[in-house]
Amino acid sequence: MLVKAYGSAVFGINATTITIEVDVTQGIKFLLVGLPDNAVKESQQRIESALRLNGFKWPRYKIIINMAPADIRKEGSAYDLPLATAVLAASAQINAEKLEKYVLMGELSLDGTLQPVKGVLPIAINARKEGFEGFILPKQNAREAAVVDKLKVFGAENLREVTDFLNGEENLEQTVVDTRAEFYAQISNNPFDFSDVKGQENVKRALEIAAAGGHNIILIGPPGSGKTMLAKRIPTILPPFTLKEALETTKIHSVAGKIGKDTSLMTQRPFRSPHHTISDVALVGGGNYPQPGEIT
Repeated sequence: MLVKAYGSAVFGINATTITIEVDVTQGIKFLLVGLPDNAVKESQQRIESALRLNGFKWPRYKIIINMAPADIRKEGSAYDLPLATAVLAASAQINAEKLEKYVLMGELSLDGTLQPVKGVLPIAINARKEGFEGFILPKQNAREAAVVDKLKVFGAENLREVTDFLNGEENLEQTVVDTRAEFYAQISNNPFDFSDVKGQENVKRALEIAAAGGHNIILIGPPGSGKTMLAKRIPTILPPFTLKEALETTKIHSVAGKIGKDTSLMTQRPFRSPHHTISDVALVGGGNYPQPGEIT
């Protein structure tokens, strides 16, 4: 039986829909094709354990899985959930009717618990763009994805909740976030403030000029003189984010895996302090499969 489920691959800061085709036929082999990396190939062991501990069976047949398009590299463990549900549907252990309506992403623990993943926001944006009804993902990532309107976002804690939902036996709670209300409520909520600095009048004047004119600035001084403390407060004298800037910043941090648990939208201009031994690629970003760097 051939079944299709849908996931997503993040390339740079944009997502591409991945079609996961599973065919279960007579035989004993397990084949996973479509340019998966080692983390994806290792998913068989995680999925097999998760299925067994949640009352399902790993099919004792020939299983062929294709992740299309095959020319895009699939990285990470976030494909565990769509792979597991597609295998269950192809082996007639769950209902396959709802699979075509949802994008699924999530890493599985051995007991079937869903672990948070990176790049949720661009995946949700792409899912809405391509007309999917909803997005099923780990509960810790649900608020981040719910920033995207006109897309139903369902956070699940384990594999059993997802399978019960697909079978129509149980409803997952939809996560809803009022993006504008949350943005305006948090826009002034900053733990640091430029007014905290006492003294240092010359340095503060230089920082104000740099912030007002959009100039670069270099701070030189002995350890403990307050360089980082002052630099950390520069965002508080910059103009507040617009909603568009907040969404773009959240998207970049989502891909880099820098979004905090249960965070939906970044409302403060970020401050980064990379170590002086950082590599060029980590600082600038890029690589064969581009990722944001500290400068981004």
